[in-house]
Amino acid sequence: MPFELPNPPPTSSDVSASGEAKRHTKRTGRRGLLRGLIVEGLRASIPAFVIYCLLFNLSVVRGSSMAPGIADGDRILIEPWSYMVDDVARGDIIVLRYPLDPSVDYIKRVIGIAGDEIYICNGKVWINGELADEPYVAFEGIEAPSFFVVREGFLFVLGDNRPRSSDSREFGLVPLENIRGRVDLRLWPPTRAGLLR
Repeated sequence: MPFELPNPPPTSSDVSASGEAKRHTKRTGRRGLLRGLIVEGLRASIPAFVIYCLLFNLSVVRGSSMAPGIADGDRILIEPWSYMVDDVARGDIIVLRYPLDPSVDYIKRVIGIAGDEIYICNGKVWINGELADEPYVAFEGIEAPSFFVVREGFLFVLGDNRPRSSDSREFGLVPLENIRGRVDLRLWPPTRAGLLR
């Protein structure tokens, strides 16, 4: 029977090397886990970002025609798909292509839809003979009486800040195909972020 030497007892250097190897494995494992989480996060966020870009458009408001509810510099989210399945409603806030120059976008509120008769006098609006309830209007202005009939395929829009708004009183009815989308949400500034009414 051959003689076998017993395993030598581990030296202090072997023990410390083994401990260092375990610590290195732990560090490598943590780094690998973190790297994996980052990669998975990117894989999930890139498609989400693409879908977000397809479904919504972020826009910056310029001007005060919708004050005080929507101010100059506000970041709003334009949602372009609602009107493919739903009709435009009175009170909706929309972004539209300016009828006199479609390269320019305006943000306005829908006041009249097809068939409506709109009468305006001294900042007050009557729709089909009834005074409109407009809690969002802070600045009414003073103006001569005007009357509009909204034709099929068109909208009548006004800015909430009536004295400072270029709208259907000036450029007339807006064709439905000029609508870029509905605005329901303000993203910036954070202190005023949230749903718009």
